[in-house]
Amino acid sequence: MKFSHIHHIAIIVSDLEASKNFYCEHLGFTVINENKRPEKADIKCDLVQGDCHLELFVKADAPKRLSYPEALGLRHLAFKVDDVSACVADLLSKGINCEPVRYDSQDYKAMTFFHDPDGLPIEIHE
Repeated sequence: MKFSHIHHIAIIVSDLEASKNFYCEHLGFTVINENKRPEKADIKCDLVQGDCHLELFVKADAPKRLSYPEALGLRHLAFKVDDVSACVADLLSKGINCEPVRYDSQDYKAMTFFHDPDGLPIEIHE
């Protein structure tokens, strides 16, 4: 078995409009499909930016995200960017707080984190 790339990442969110605004208006994704699915008691919203595909799900009964201490499962979402400092400046101009830029101990490239409306850590990495 060989995987060629990640097909999509699914994120459960508490407020679809706030999350669509965050991912589309602030991060540059575009909504390509949105479906209310009564049989699953959720709403599924597909977003795309280039080769990145996110699925946002709203489930009324989803438990709150644990952050610290971290729980098993997805730790964070990471995007490769050309210039972390430029991205941080753009995020800050949109009112999105970022952690200080630091350098990865493995590849020594610039990186930092910020959070989506539900507290999911998002990394940008050169």
